[in-house]
Amino acid sequence: MITIITLTWKEMLRKRVMLLTLFMTLIFLLAYWFIARSIGTEFSSPGLDPGSMEYMINEFMGGAITLTIGFFFASFVVAFLAIFSSVSVIAGEAEQGVLQALMPRPMTRTHFYLGRWIGYVSIGVGYALFLFLMILGVSEYHASVPGSWMTLTKSFLLFASVIPLLVAVAMLGSCYMSAMGNGVFMTMLFGAGWLGGMLNKATSMGLQAGANLQLIGGLLDMAMPADALQRRMLAEMFLLKEMQPFIDLAEMDLGPLQLVGAPSNTFLLYALGYFTVAMLLGIRAFRKKNL
Repeated sequence: MITIITLTWKEMLRKRVMLLTLFMTLIFLLAYWFIARSIGTEFSSPGLDPGSMEYMINEFMGGAITLTIGFFFASFVVAFLAIFSSVSVIAGEAEQGVLQALMPRPMTRTHFYLGRWIGYVSIGVGYALFLFLMILGVSEYHASVPGSWMTLTKSFLLFASVIPLLVAVAMLGSCYMSAMGNGVFMTMLFGAGWLGGMLNKATSMGLQAGANLQLIGGLLDMAMPADALQRRMLAEMFLLKEMQPFIDLAEMDLGPLQLVGAPSNTFLLYALGYFTVAMLLGIRAFRKKNL
């Protein structure tokens, strides 16, 4: 299995997927630097006492808005890296004859499948950690980062949790569809989850006909929980429940960045079950696949 993991890392570097992703990340961070500076200037309070409640609230709001913008775009980058790095892992290699060369070796199909999954997930989580720390660093320089290290650690685990989930679903789809078909399917599935998040935010803001939209949004969240996990990540990072008596971030008009509609602990258990089922079905499908 270690050989397959190493092979996956080398393949990612050879295809220059990570190099291109890092290059685009640097461009994003450069633009984010100027965005964070503008927001930090807007919420700066030079005339207030640093120990006053108003000063701390302004700092919190500036940091919260800056981080929300950063992670709104970062969630897409991480998701698409996870999807397009693994979308052709089974179908593509079967068409190229790679699997026929590897499978006769003393290696079970389960070990091959898990090795590929671990390889893609480890690269994705490492990249997510880099991006997470860079966004925190830029935000801290220009505004402030709400929460303690324990809170930020929990937030990172939620931020990175979409990677094993998306890789598992992409590898399952690759057992049944071509690389192009699976890529289109995964993109539409991720988009459906994002749309569900938008509907949940709209209904949480008191939109009329909210019952029907809330049902549709909930079903889309269940079809792909990735966006819901990102909403829960922001809720944990900003301690929305604890900060409710002091400031209601949900009342701020942030459009698609609205800080509402965070899923419950029960939904997190559902997401865990979703991932487990996807992994088990993927392993089963690959073991029965005719190569």
